[in-house]
Amino acid sequence: MRLTTWNVNSVRLRLDLLPALIEATGADVLCLQETKVVDDAFPRAAFAEHGFVHQVIAGHKNHHGVAILSRLPIAESGTRDWCGKSDRRHAWARLENGLEIHDFYVPAGGDIPDPEANEKFAHKLDFLRDMAAWFKAHKPRKAQLVLAGDLNVAPLETDVWSHKQLLDVVSHTPIEVELLGKVMGSYSFVDAVRHFISPEQRLYSWWSYRAVDWAASDRGRRLDHVWVAPELKPRLKSAHVFKPARDWKPPSDHVPVTVELEC
Repeated sequence: MRLTTWNVNSVRLRLDLLPALIEATGADVLCLQETKVVDDAFPRAAFAEHGFVHQVIAGHKNHHGVAILSRLPIAESGTRDWCGKSDRRHAWARLENGLEIHDFYVPAGGDIPDPEANEKFAHKLDFLRDMAAWFKAHKPRKAQLVLAGDLNVAPLETDVWSHKQLLDVVSHTPIEVELLGKVMGSYSFVDAVRHFISPEQRLYSWWSYRAVDWAASDRGRRLDHVWVAPELKPRLKSAHVFKPARDWKPPSDHVPVTVELEC
């Protein structure tokens, strides 16, 4: 089974890229973020035509929104509000094969890394704390969990183009890295991508639209993640970050990340 996570940055705007996405990833399950469309307007039929007939949609007008699209049957699904906000940043699905998939779009956090001066950053930190607390409480279920999505944090020094220059930039600040680590530790998650790609190797999944030539400057960050419960670690088969997707037209500033599991 191949699972792909992608911050699509408007699913309707990039709907014509669906065939390229399927060809590049071979996905059986798609976890999308920043879909930017209400539930009733989500292009369900287009995904169903490509075999993704099992769908969990958590939409939001113009902002946020996530979706899980699956070729494999879904036994149970739902969404959850975080930090008391109904901003549609999470959906989950339990497949008939036993995998429980959680799709997240963590708040970006604005530009100022100070929770007192920037309420968006404060919300991001609270969101990560809420995630850690929930997964810790969820742990007694011992579910076969997969957590995927745009977590908006680049935790490793090699997950950013310059560790030193980005220490005070939202997405790589010490407090964000610390809190993301607590989320990971709350369920003893395994970073499925770094399981295959050495932490010593630079790896990015996002490049700013502001760059005149994103590939030449290569000032990226790894914001998109797939984690698995420790019980699933022996079933990991491969991981891939599809960098060429940054040149698709029209491009998202994120690229798809795919993890293959033996099922």
